[in-house]
Amino acid sequence: MASIGIYGRLGRMGQAIAAVIPELGATFAGGADAGENPEGIARKADVLVDFSAAVAVDAHIAAARATATPILIGTTGLSRAQHALIDAAAEEIPILQTGNTSLGVALLSRLVREAAERLGPDWDIEIVEMHHRMKVDAPSGTALMLGEAAAKGMGVEMSEVGVVGRAGLVGARAQGTIGFAALRGGRVVGDHQVIFAGEGERIELGHRADDRAIFARGAVKAAQWLVQQAPGRYSMDAVLGL
Repeated sequence: MASIGIYGRLGRMGQAIAAVIPELGATFAGGADAGENPEGIARKADVLVDFSAAVAVDAHIAAARATATPILIGTTGLSRAQHALIDAAAEEIPILQTGNTSLGVALLSRLVREAAERLGPDWDIEIVEMHHRMKVDAPSGTALMLGEAAAKGMGVEMSEVGVVGRAGLVGARAQGTIGFAALRGGRVVGDHQVIFAGEGERIELGHRADDRAIFARGAVKAAQWLVQQAPGRYSMDAVLGL
C-alpha cells in the first residue's frame, strides 16, 4: 500500500487527489504548499505527486532527488529548462511528467499519434481546448501533449510546426503545421478536440472531462504504478501499457 505525498495539497487537484486516495487502496502521507519545506513530505512518502505551480517545481524535483522518492509531475506551464531538469532527475529516480492524468486522455493521445501517422501531411491538424476562467496557462498542458503526439506521428518536432493563436492578416495556413486555439470561461473542467481536416472530410477526436475526480483517480493509479518502476522518465502511455 503506497503512501502518497501531495505538493499543492490545498489546490483544486490536491484536494481532489487527497479525497480519492483511500478508495484506491493507498494512504495519504500529507502535503506541502507554498512556504513549506518540500523535503519534509518527501521523506514521509513512498511517492510524490505535484499539482502546484510551475515556479515551485524545481524545488520539488530537488526534494525528490534528495530523498530518492519517485515523483509524478502534473503541474503545467513548465519551461524548457524545467523539462531538462526532469530529464536529469530521471537518471536517478522514477519520474512521470504529464499534462493530463486522465486515462482516457492518455488513450486519446495514442489515437492522435496513430491518426497523424496514417493520414499524412495532406490533412490539417487543429487542436481546440476550453477550460474554466481561472486557468492561468494557455494552451493547456493537455493540448500541448496532444500536439506532441500529433507531431510524433508526423515525424517532426512540435516546436517547429506548432502555431499558437492567430490574429490579423496571417496569410494562408502553412501545410504541416499544428494549430492551437484556447477558450476560457465558466467552470469548464477540461474539453479537448483534435480536428484532422482533409479535402471534403474531417475526423474529430475529443475528450470532455465533467468531473475533476477523473484526473485525481488517474494520478493516484499512476503514482501507484510509478513507485514500482526503475529510474527513468515516464508518460501516462506507460501506465496503460501502450
